[in-house]
Amino acid sequence: MDIRNFSFGGTAAVVTSLGLIVGFDAASVNRATILGGLLIIAIADNLTDSLSIHMYQESERLETRKAFYATVTNFATRLLLSLSFVFLILVLPMPVAVAASLTWGVVLLMGLTYLVAKARNRSVVSELLKHLVAAAVVLTTSKAIGHMIVLQS
Repeated sequence: MDIRNFSFGGTAAVVTSLGLIVGFDAASVNRATILGGLLIIAIADNLTDSLSIHMYQESERLETRKAFYATVTNFATRLLLSLSFVFLILVLPMPVAVAASLTWGVVLLMGLTYLVAKARNRSVVSELLKHLVAAAVVLTTSKAIGHMIVLQS
């Protein structure tokens, strides 16, 4: 299996889901709002990204079958990972769900980073640092936005 077929979708699902969870948690929204946001990401945003990837691959003249396979793989990866966060929010008390989501997300991002680093013959440690710092920026920004929403209310 080619890592390129699921690295984008996996990373997008993890970082976007975590950003939403952290931001909404900081804004003190209810569980239903977080679940609704996660499901919108899992379906609508996922379809949009998958279509965009497919069109990009077609513009790069990638063979039709390979482009379709990459699109479907991206969609399925992103859907399954997004739904894993939905599951955590559904079954755990909110403070625990947020902590479990962060832990799960970091583990997933580290796993994807490891696979990509190995496929590119790069240092796993340096790639992990870059990717975790980028994710931390997203999470910090999301949390700040959540706090700003509370202040404006």
